[in-house]
Amino acid sequence: MFTGIIEALGTITDVRSEAANVHFTVRSSFAAELKIDQSVAHDGVCLTVVAVDAVAGTHTVTAIHETLRVTNLGQWAVGRAVNLERCLAAGGRFDGHIVQGHVDATATCVLVEDQGGSWRYRFRHEAGEQRLTVEKGSVTVNGTSLTCFDTTNTEFSVAIIPYTYAHTSIHQLRVGDGVNLEFDIVGKYVARLLAGRA
Repeated sequence: MFTGIIEALGTITDVRSEAANVHFTVRSSFAAELKIDQSVAHDGVCLTVVAVDAVAGTHTVTAIHETLRVTNLGQWAVGRAVNLERCLAAGGRFDGHIVQGHVDATATCVLVEDQGGSWRYRFRHEAGEQRLTVEKGSVTVNGTSLTCFDTTNTEFSVAIIPYTYAHTSIHQLRVGDGVNLEFDIVGKYVARLLAGRA
């Protein structure tokens, strides 16, 4: 389980295809602390560490066909910054919200607005039974726990403070870019229960 509080920005240093899979090598400040089989969220996608190079400060993960199909990982290239978060340790501080690292949908950035000290981003996604946002509720955008507002069935906005802007990959987003979304798990369970009763 994750919380959507980004630990570090990683940089993709290598992208290698093997059959239908793609291996991504990522440089980060905590790579030397990782071990093989550990789960790390990369832009909100839970991936398993398959190799660690402590000297180079990198780790490698593998994305299979299904992961590439339902996320934005197919757009990743060398030099891209990615949000990284390790799993929440037992007894750790819970600063964000419950995040599984399972992407529900991709969305498109449709607005970037500098508001003189903060930034407003708006995202559009396809409608779906469990693709729910509520006003002032939580949503995960590229692994970052954010509060949404101006929500509709297919769009929502988030406001970004300077710290988040500087310390996550959101500063590199432009209109037209795709992002990974994970909707609030509580809302998804409620929607499923209500659908079952209908």
